[in-house]
Amino acid sequence: MDEVLWNAPFMKACRGEATDYTPVWLNRQAGRYMKEYHAVKGSTPSLDFFKTPHLAAQVTCDAQRILGVDAAIMFADLLPILEPMGLRLDYLPGVGPNIDNPVRTSADVDAIKVTLSSESMPYIGEVIGLIRAELPADVPLIGFGGAPFTLASYAIEGKGSRNYVHVKRMMYGDSGAWNELMTRITDCAIDYVNYQIDAGVQAVQLFDSWVGCLSVPDYREYVYPHMRRLMSKVMGRVPIIHFGTGNPALTGLMVDAGGDVLALDWRAPLVETWNQTGVTAVQGNLDPIVLCADRASVIEKATALLDEVGGRPGHIFNLGHGIIPETPVDNVKALVDTVHEHRGRR
Repeated sequence: MDEVLWNAPFMKACRGEATDYTPVWLNRQAGRYMKEYHAVKGSTPSLDFFKTPHLAAQVTCDAQRILGVDAAIMFADLLPILEPMGLRLDYLPGVGPNIDNPVRTSADVDAIKVTLSSESMPYIGEVIGLIRAELPADVPLIGFGGAPFTLASYAIEGKGSRNYVHVKRMMYGDSGAWNELMTRITDCAIDYVNYQIDAGVQAVQLFDSWVGCLSVPDYREYVYPHMRRLMSKVMGRVPIIHFGTGNPALTGLMVDAGGDVLALDWRAPLVETWNQTGVTAVQGNLDPIVLCADRASVIEKATALLDEVGGRPGHIFNLGHGIIPETPVDNVKALVDTVHEHRGRR
């Protein structure tokens, strides 16, 4: 990594180093709330959009430029990694991701293939190259992937879920099948993250978007060993951001599993959790729905969070989840400006 990127505020914060201002980027900063996104996507089906490098690169770079954030995140989705493993994935209007051959039995698990991302997802390497060539030289690019539990949950449920009945039925009722599925998904995730790093990203965020449905004992038994193995195979090359949502009680185990930056959703008190876990760097954690309020409320809530942190080194400002489509772009810009202009007690 060259010196300019190494010393970018986002990268320094990942290492817990002091910065002149708090760096900020936002989950789902390239998305449906932006007219520029719709202009690029047009009528392209979602799965084709993710797989078309020049389109994915353009919306990635558009968002960074329009918002002035301190890092770009590769525009993609968590789930296409499941397709080369043998799952029939599509994105249905009004439904979202849908897998029409979900994994429900040991035989289904046995059919899951472990593939090399460079061979099965070459478009990812291409889009990273295009983005890196277009981004300003001092703006890091973040790659990302789904954590094994979240990927396994989608594979088993086949679509979004409220109660995770099929997931927990396999987890509790056939631990052998569960662990074999998690092992295969973890193998693919390790390869996928390293592929992105080889292709030129400066950091990677791992999303465990559904993990909050678990208790602490269940996370420890059914998820932790796989997450720890994943982290052990990808840490040390670039900063790894570990992001889980829904259950603040899991943060201690998440820290133990690994990662350089602990990313928190809005349910976890940021400074209190930071102190309790002793991590070097944290990311978060404004409620994204604040951005749907008036501009004054956006500034007030962001300032309160920044005041609480007090300029402590190692804070990367972000939302506690992704920007939703109803969000006014001007509110997002106001948030970024507020973070950049805030000096607090530095």
